[in-house]
Amino acid sequence: YSLGLIYYFLVLFYFRWQTLVGGVLLHISWKLGWVEINLSSRSEILSWLPASVLFVGIIYAGSRALSRLPIPVFLTVHNAAEVIACGFQKFVQKEVIDLLVRVKSFCLVLVKVLFDPNGYLWALIHLICVVFHKLWKPGSLSDLDQQYINYVFSVLLCPSGDLFSALDFPFLYFYRFHSSCCA
Repeated sequence: YSLGLIYYFLVLFYFRWQTLVGGVLLHISWKLGWVEINLSSRSEILSWLPASVLFVGIIYAGSRALSRLPIPVFLTVHNAAEVIACGFQKFVQKEVIDLLVRVKSFCLVLVKVLFDPNGYLWALIHLICVVFHKLWKPGSLSDLDQQYINYVFSVLLCPSGDLFSALDFPFLYFYRFHSSCCA
């Protein structure tokens, strides 16, 4: 089940490449007039930067956790973020929670847990980043504006994480790896 260290680089490379491709495609769509992105207010962009840092944290910590934990355990931890965010919205913001989210939260208890301290540490960091990213609601940026800022910020920040070890990635020069990120 575990992806192992070599696949950590695959996951991290995939997310790096995917955010680059997503950012380029979103930028081209914006320039062609297919989507509307309003990045006029510098204060709104700056208010979203902490969420972009959380977005990069989601990618990095998720890649680390996924390399050490079985996929079902990682997905359970990732889905726990939805439960925590919905619980916060229910009890603090007094919003109504969907029935499927309640069922999902019940299913979390039924998962058999394996123990790997480093994997769970990265999964916890991933969980915290996901929860705070879901709850971050400053300004009036649209979803596309937020995603565009996230893409630009992650393309700038993600490569600095493991830049030199990325050169040792075995699938770096395979066209199938790069083309799969466009899917």
